[in-house]
Parts: sequence; C-alpha cells; structure tokens
Amino acid sequence: MNISDKQYNTMVEKASHNSKLWLNVLKAFIIGGLICVVGQGLHDIFATTDMDEKSVGTCVSVALVFFSAVLTGTGLYPKIAKHGGAGTLVPITGFANAVVSPAVEFKTEGWILGVGAKIFTIAGPVILYGTIASVVYGVIYWAMQMFM
Repeated sequence: MNISDKQYNTMVEKASHNSKLWLNVLKAFIIGGLICVVGQGLHDIFATTDMDEKSVGTCVSVALVFFSAVLTGTGLYPKIAKHGGAGTLVPITGFANAVVSPAVEFKTEGWILGVGAKIFTIAGPVILYGTIASVVYGVIYWAMQMFM
C-alpha cells in the first residue's frame, strides 16, 4: 500500500491521542518528589543510629532498592509508574525496577532460562556502558593528572 506523507500524517494524528503534557509533568514531579521524600525519611531514621554518614547513605540505598524490588514484584511499582511516568525513574528505584521487572516477567520459564537469562535484559546495557564510560573517564582523569 502506497500512501503519501500527508496521508500518513493524517492517519497518525487520527490514531494518536494528545497527552496532557503539563499534567504529566506535574504528576512526575510529585511522584519523583515523594520517592525522594521517602529516601530522606529513611536517611533521617538511619541517622538516629550511631552509623557514620557513609553507612547511613548505604543503608538508604539498600532500603530503596529493596522497597522498589518488592513493589515491582507485587505489581504496585508499574501502577505507580503509570501515573508518575519519568518521576519513577529516580535513579536507584528505577534501576531496581529495571532489574526486577524482567525477572518477574520471565519467571514462568524457570530459574535458569527465565530469571537468570532475562534479569539484566533492561539493566544490562546500563551496567555495561556505565562501566565502560567510567573506565574511559578514569583514564582521561588519570592522564590529565599525570601530564598537567
């Protein structure tokens, strides 16, 4: 079927619905902000112990990853993400969701070929290219320190 660009654009406009941009931005801001408020609350709770600041930060990160994984496993994180959009991509919770989601989706295929093979489907490229980028940046930093 050959159609012109104008006909194609008309078909696209007819099939797609307009998003409510400002409402979506507001919801992403609120949901992302609430995730950060939870993180700050966890920080304040852990800070009341005798841990140093680095340990408190580590505990907050672990707790946020744990809660995100549990919410993803129970199906609540996708419901939150449906409304919060990009606000749920706050790095650590979004990363935990990206790791757990494929594991949940492919668990019916077994532990090896399902969960084991698919768990890093989404997060794998982030890990790979993040590691490569950190090595490249580290070498550049080292070279600048050595030769400047």
